[in-house]
Amino acid sequence: MENQVYDKLVRCYESIRSQIPFTPKVALVLGSGLGDYADGIEVEGSIDYHSIEGFPVSTVPGHKGRFIFGRVNGVPTVIMQGRVHYYEGYAMTDVVLPIRLMKMMGAEILFLTNAAGGVNYDFAAGDFMIIRDQIACMVPSPLIGPNLDELGPRFPDMSQIYDKELRDIIKECAAKRNIKVQEGVYVQFTGPAYESPQEVKVSRILGGDAVGMSTACEAVAANHMGMKICGISCISNLACGMTDQPLSHQEVQETADRVAPLFKQLVTDSITEFGKRM
Repeated sequence: MENQVYDKLVRCYESIRSQIPFTPKVALVLGSGLGDYADGIEVEGSIDYHSIEGFPVSTVPGHKGRFIFGRVNGVPTVIMQGRVHYYEGYAMTDVVLPIRLMKMMGAEILFLTNAAGGVNYDFAAGDFMIIRDQIACMVPSPLIGPNLDELGPRFPDMSQIYDKELRDIIKECAAKRNIKVQEGVYVQFTGPAYESPQEVKVSRILGGDAVGMSTACEAVAANHMGMKICGISCISNLACGMTDQPLSHQEVQETADRVAPLFKQLVTDSITEFGKRM
């Protein structure tokens, strides 16, 4: 039976295959504050999302919208400079299409980054949280519908979404730089409205430490395909109801920009170590 989701993925890949300069080892998704990360690496090529037929294009300020192909201290890396969010109105299969496409390019490791609201009272704005696990049931699963047998099994195991070895490497890299890191559970909501105080409370009751509007669905799709996954959230603010301040995208962006140099260093060191050990 024809599968429109898989056929679209193949068409996207075939349309850009000749422009891919190398087989990437790592796929890096840049969150808020890291948009210019590629400016500091050895770039070998780029593909604008608009040039890929049927490809979803980000509409969020600060998300540029292109794949960058570069080497991070020699490690071949494809970088997603601007992700697509479910709240922009795309089908969930389109939201994760870029992740599946990077796997099709050959990437073995998916490194997810984002800006998130802290729901753990031990967290502070500007902290980095290594994602240990996630709660994705607040958004539709990208695996709903006919299974893409070419990519993975109908019922994928989710017991170790975020690879422990990768998490340990990130922790080691942070320790060498004296960068404080937290570790916790990321909860994805649909957005685009920020969570209500009660939704934040529910997240904490369920065991969540940070909330956001991306990432978890991408990890589900990547796990389905057998990729090794790691992720870091920049805690841009304490979530709604935890302080007296109303939330704004400007606050999120300002915090992400403030800690961006440390974030970039941690990402670079981690990818360098991934290349040596994985």
